[in-house]
Amino acid sequence: MNFILYSDIGESTINKSLGLPEYSYYFVLKAFRSALAELGAVTLVRDPATEVDPLFEACQQRGEECVFLSFSPPNKTLVNLKCPTVSVFAWEYNNIPNEQWDDDLRNDWRTVFASHGRTITLSGYTARTVKDAMGADFAVLAAPAPLWEHFAEARARLGRRSPGINTEIQLRGTVLDSRVLGLSADSLLPNTAPPAPVVEAAPVVAPEPPPKNLRYRLSVTKRHLLDWYREALRDLLPAWLADTAATAARKSYAIVRPRPAPAPVPPAPPVAVVEEPEVQVKLDGVVYTSVFSPKDGRKNWFDMVTAFCWTFRDVDDATLVLKMNDRDLSSYRPTLMTLLSQLAPFKCRVVTLHAFLEDTTYEKLIGATTYYVNTSLCEGLCLPLMEFMSCGVPAIAPKHTAMEDYVDDSVAFIVKSGLEHNVWPHDPRDLFRTLRYRLDWASICKAYRDSYQMAKDAPEKYEQMSGRVLQRMQSYASVGVVKEQLQHFFQQTEPSLRDPDSVSTRTAQFSASLSTPLTGPAA
Repeated sequence: MNFILYSDIGESTINKSLGLPEYSYYFVLKAFRSALAELGAVTLVRDPATEVDPLFEACQQRGEECVFLSFSPPNKTLVNLKCPTVSVFAWEYNNIPNEQWDDDLRNDWRTVFASHGRTITLSGYTARTVKDAMGADFAVLAAPAPLWEHFAEARARLGRRSPGINTEIQLRGTVLDSRVLGLSADSLLPNTAPPAPVVEAAPVVAPEPPPKNLRYRLSVTKRHLLDWYREALRDLLPAWLADTAATAARKSYAIVRPRPAPAPVPPAPPVAVVEEPEVQVKLDGVVYTSVFSPKDGRKNWFDMVTAFCWTFRDVDDATLVLKMNDRDLSSYRPTLMTLLSQLAPFKCRVVTLHAFLEDTTYEKLIGATTYYVNTSLCEGLCLPLMEFMSCGVPAIAPKHTAMEDYVDDSVAFIVKSGLEHNVWPHDPRDLFRTLRYRLDWASICKAYRDSYQMAKDAPEKYEQMSGRVLQRMQSYASVGVVKEQLQHFFQQTEPSLRDPDSVSTRTAQFSASLSTPLTGPAA
């Protein structure tokens, strides 16, 4: 089997793409690549529209099977390729988009699934939503990103987990530490200080006029003569004479004063790369960590921060680390500072890391973390949570959407939640068409209290939970487990995709089975 893989964000752009919509698909592709490589040849492409079909045709000539895996949402996956195509996607709402807008049939995901004939999701929750729309017999695989082996060396270096590890982390970026920010509610009040005195500007001295030498006087005379000729004489001359005079003037001017050659354009100076300052942060006590994009409203980080600061307002050895996945500090710093100022004073510590963490630094952060915190309203997978758990870090998290597959009270402190209405996030109409989860804020506080008590008073129970976390992730997200799922999926579905039915035929067949048929070309 030959696998062609695509993600809109690649190795060279991921550093600049943190926080952008769907940036995590790069990491999902990277994780799946290791499992797929054990099943066949893997090729990455950057332009599916021009690269996929030639590779497919080359495989056909060699008598080899080939499939294109697009790690992207279905509405951004091509449906007009010759190569069998599978959308590998994450989704966190209780139904898939089943309406069209912006004259794009792919916005109705049923069109895409019907043309492809199968799909791969990252969770059992999403697989159920697909089957609800496409029918119980539709071929859909729920497989997580296989992360377990990727953290094998980190697990060996970090060793057995125990709470309260003192760690120093060096990184290039910006650290916002509540202990040194001087937070106060008074800073939110308008500035009532008297205006600064007005300083009179120094008088502007006009430049001296040029000296009236011979060259200056000849230039003035020539300019005025030309103006007099154009305004008072040229329109009185016959056209042929005026043209002859103008031509003669240009030639004589060129002889007397030839046009200078254009000066060579100097090369643009190299753009100076401003390197982020190197900073050091020390983490100790009971450390709670969360990694997310502050622009992503699903992450619900306000509840995370407010519940933490309220629960530990009188506790000085509890730290919340917010690793922000965003390139622009100014996009969230005012909001964060306002929130922390409203919560002040509090004895606990909130540390915000604004930086791209290299693997070694990220590993140190995992090693310093006692618990990973997730307060999301819905999740398509939550790679950071899985990464920390792959190193034995227990969690605070709700048991909903994708997290149902690997989170329960044996490996995490569960946050209560309930359903609420919402919109599909990429639908510009903002119509309430789906459901997500609202968290119980008091339950977040309780999870903080109970987890802190375990870390401080029952370290042996913490170590037991950490061991169960490792067992859970090995059985859920190892390459061997995911490879077996993928192999079975392709063996079961590949024969059905070799029949002569075209994309349009499969779409028409599915459309006929709907109470509201699809219309238009599947393109």
